[in-house]
Amino acid sequence: MRTRFVLIQTSHAGNVGAAARAMKVMGFDDLVLVAPRWPDVLTRPEAIERASGANDVLEKARIVATLDEALDGVQHLCATVMTPRDFGPPTATPREHLPALAGTGHSVAFVFGSERYGMSNDDVYRCHVALSIPTNPDYGSLNLAAAIQVLAYEWRTALGGFGAAPAPPKAEAADARAVAGMLQHWEQSLVDIGFLDPAAPKKLMPRLNQLFNRAQPTPEEIHILRGVAKSMAEAAAKRKL
Repeated sequence: MRTRFVLIQTSHAGNVGAAARAMKVMGFDDLVLVAPRWPDVLTRPEAIERASGANDVLEKARIVATLDEALDGVQHLCATVMTPRDFGPPTATPREHLPALAGTGHSVAFVFGSERYGMSNDDVYRCHVALSIPTNPDYGSLNLAAAIQVLAYEWRTALGGFGAAPAPPKAEAADARAVAGMLQHWEQSLVDIGFLDPAAPKKLMPRLNQLFNRAQPTPEEIHILRGVAKSMAEAAAKRKL
């Protein structure tokens, strides 16, 4: 199963190196950084020192400008949060969510926000689940690399440890980038037909995002949904003539 760790706007080079070490210990090597503070973070001395020999993970890592680029090709998105959100995807502990996920065969991204602010609401909304690591109620602050280590361990355990054969995919789900593109298409078409007021969108699009995340549409179904959006826009244009 393809597993990716995505770090958004990381500000400390040492945390990037420590993240690479945490991943390699658990057998993962797909690391993507979204707009980190330091463009050369992967080669900074602090990163290399904290990697403690996981230099191959750093060398393979990619830096991209947007979260969309980082999630290209990934089907199931796991946000990481300290506290549950009032709105958004369901919140679960890693041990509650990951065993069932391991049986799907879907490619998975674990998404982490910046050290200071965590993930933005908009980034959390597009994920399928918000993973919360159980911690001391009086002191729940986890270092970024420590959180990555916990999730990497829990995911490796859910996959059956080392040497276990991955479960065959049950179905091919469209990746996150395809879903995001379809939602952008739908948003414009909903505006065209007068269903969505762009001046007061409320939470319509995040709710639709969660609906499609639960549905796990296939690439063929995404194509159908985009066809529906295209037909809505064409009908709206004819009505205006």
